[in-house]
Amino acid sequence: MSTSADRPRKGIAWRPKAQFPGYQLPDELVALREQIRRIVQDEIVPIEQRIDPDAPDLPDEDLRRLREKTRAAGLWCLAAPEEYGGGGLDTFSMCVLLEEMAQHRMGLYNPGAGVFGRYPPVAIWGGTREQIERYAVPALREGYYTFFAITEPSGGSDPAGAIQCRAEKRGDGWALNGTKIFISHADEAEWGVVFARTDRTRERAGISCFIVEKHAPGFRAKRFKTIRTVAEPCEVVFEDCRLPADALLGEEGKGLHLCLDLLTRNRFPYATANLGVAVAAHRMAIAHAKQRSTFGVPLAQRQAIQWMLADAEVELRACRWLIWDGAWKADRGEDARVEASIAKLYSSEVLGRAVDAAVQIHGGYGVSKEFPLERWYREARVRRIGEGPSEVQRMVIARHLLR
Repeated sequence: MSTSADRPRKGIAWRPKAQFPGYQLPDELVALREQIRRIVQDEIVPIEQRIDPDAPDLPDEDLRRLREKTRAAGLWCLAAPEEYGGGGLDTFSMCVLLEEMAQHRMGLYNPGAGVFGRYPPVAIWGGTREQIERYAVPALREGYYTFFAITEPSGGSDPAGAIQCRAEKRGDGWALNGTKIFISHADEAEWGVVFARTDRTRERAGISCFIVEKHAPGFRAKRFKTIRTVAEPCEVVFEDCRLPADALLGEEGKGLHLCLDLLTRNRFPYATANLGVAVAAHRMAIAHAKQRSTFGVPLAQRQAIQWMLADAEVELRACRWLIWDGAWKADRGEDARVEASIAKLYSSEVLGRAVDAAVQIHGGYGVSKEFPLERWYREARVRRIGEGPSEVQRMVIARHLLR
């Protein structure tokens, strides 16, 4: 097995740490954003226009070609630490870049279409050196999917109370039993992390985290249909699923802390993908309003349309600053859980309104497969539920205010 020292470093000279740039982004970050924008618009979008509009990924041949291109340019796995073959960029920088990566048809659930690698799996933060080398590094190097399983049929917004999936010590390992629901990529991932109860007598301190490989005996995942046609979630069942002792990720009984940290980390890129697609839909609406006429007058001259566009523009700018503010705070090592909830809440609802307005302005074209708007419209509805529904985010924010 190769070690991190054997892998070449990426060629990114600029790696800011917790620097909030005010009203002007650093020139180096702007240049990197422009480079990513060109790849998305010149390479990814044209491929998406010639394949099935509901395809979850680019064709293998195109994906391999573009991955080689981004690797050569030092754009592979930008959010991962340098020592594990990534770009070493902080949360704020990634939010700036992910906004661009998401601006294409499959951008909500696959920003950059996998061309830039995947976001770092949870083992990169919670694992031992051996676990990182065995699981996280190959996932980063090859760009394959991983999964994390929190939600259960009994609920998912309160992991401390809802987790009933249990892990018991058996000999020199563990036996996992229970069911998880709405787990993305569980059927195609090489491995994932599962949060299970190891002590029934303790609520918050009774949850642990485990790495589960796809071929583990007693593990099965089955997709089910939802409103969206891509990245369909899975029901995951563990029936006496046997795991080795070293499958435990972090300390026994400390899984809830890792779970909450994971949710906070994921909400910033999740919110940024919402923003990126909303920006793309808004841009399409503006262009269509300039080109389309009714009764001899361009839509752009209709006050109803102007106000729809103006309202969307205000919300998009506010959304961007909420995300940037939270990401900057997280990079400083401060508690950014409330900011993550604010970013997730507002971005998912702005996305819905921006896409809805774009569909309305496009008329019949807005619900046709010719444009990505109808796909974004369906997927946007799910985004108000995924990564914690809007009501739970409001609960987190209110609890902070009333503490």
